[in-house]
Amino acid sequence: MKVCVIGAGPAGIMAAIEARKKNYDVEIIEKNNCIGKKLNITGKGRCNLTHSLDNQYFLNNVITNSKFLMSSINSFDNTNLIEFVNDLGVKTKIERGNRVFLASDEAKELTKAFEKLLKKMNVTIRYNSIVEGLELQNGKVIGLKLLDGSKIFAEKIVIATGGKSYPGTGSTGDGYELAKKVGHSVVEPKAALVPFIVEEKELCKNLEGLTLKNVNLTVKAERKVIDTRFGELVFTDKGISGPIVLSSSSIVNKLNNIDELFNDNKIIASIDLKPALDFNTLYKRLTRDFTKYINKDAKNALVDLLPKSIITPILTQANIVEDKKVNAITKQEKEEIVKTIKNFDLTVKALAPISVGIVTSGGINVKELNPKTMESKLVSGLYFAGEVIDVDAFTGGFNLQIAFSTGHSAGSNM
Repeated sequence: MKVCVIGAGPAGIMAAIEARKKNYDVEIIEKNNCIGKKLNITGKGRCNLTHSLDNQYFLNNVITNSKFLMSSINSFDNTNLIEFVNDLGVKTKIERGNRVFLASDEAKELTKAFEKLLKKMNVTIRYNSIVEGLELQNGKVIGLKLLDGSKIFAEKIVIATGGKSYPGTGSTGDGYELAKKVGHSVVEPKAALVPFIVEEKELCKNLEGLTLKNVNLTVKAERKVIDTRFGELVFTDKGISGPIVLSSSSIVNKLNNIDELFNDNKIIASIDLKPALDFNTLYKRLTRDFTKYINKDAKNALVDLLPKSIITPILTQANIVEDKKVNAITKQEKEEIVKTIKNFDLTVKALAPISVGIVTSGGINVKELNPKTMESKLVSGLYFAGEVIDVDAFTGGFNLQIAFSTGHSAGSNM
């Protein structure tokens, strides 16, 4: 039996490997000139492969359609994936936040290991090829047609083309169009795991590159808290990014009337720079520092408490002139400084575009797929795997795990 896998990312590679184990004739159709182009840049090139905790922890970190993924994750979970990768000779390690990385810190090591395995298994890879459409007969796939006009016969086809994030890697939404042509519905693709673009761009530009660790981020929409996260945050030239911001963006992007909220300045990202200290404790700490620097300007009296570059923005938001002498600052003004340190507010005007998203939210409607096999309920012999499906998760290795698990389900259940 001939199997065609469209897309040579993690999901497609895994589907091809599992299908080949069943002794099927497997061919991967890839639009790039290499496999794993997006895999090579995951985890900033280090490859955050998966996580180290149990399956319930994984499902708790899936934002969209977690129930749909229960079968695939139980069939091929993080322990299976780590063992599989280790058997390829690629070692892994666990880092902060239960994240599993490659020990080498080189994502390309895994890509090369996959290339070697696919070659050993005699999986054919057709590079620089774009699929124009699927060939059906009596509700079943019988093959596909390439953009150059040639056709490939196949009794089983897996669409693993990714979403619309990082289009430079080949993820340009091709799979959505292929699916629509044969009757599938597609949930509107949205940016997921993206930075916030904020109103205070000049402030952020001045702070660009500043990383804040162990801070708390609270996002409010119309004064209602919609998400709270603890961890690392980084300022960009247009706003804020970092793990907690990226994860929070995948909550924000699901808000109704989101554009209206952005336009009306009703989404606020509030940073608590000292979450380990309550208001009173922080006030006492500030008082001690001000006693120490009693004759200095305010901007020079906070150097023990805050990163130097953020002191002026903090004082500005607290309505304190930065060169005001500490001995002239009132109790009320000190309270305002503490309030601002605990609630440094930025107005979110937009999410960064989908092209820079780590993953895409949206995709093939899961109601039209068998969750155990990833096979289409509409077209016999057609399977989907990875980011092309309407499933996405927070940062931490969960999205790569989704790709491998769904690819495994598709390839092993043909």
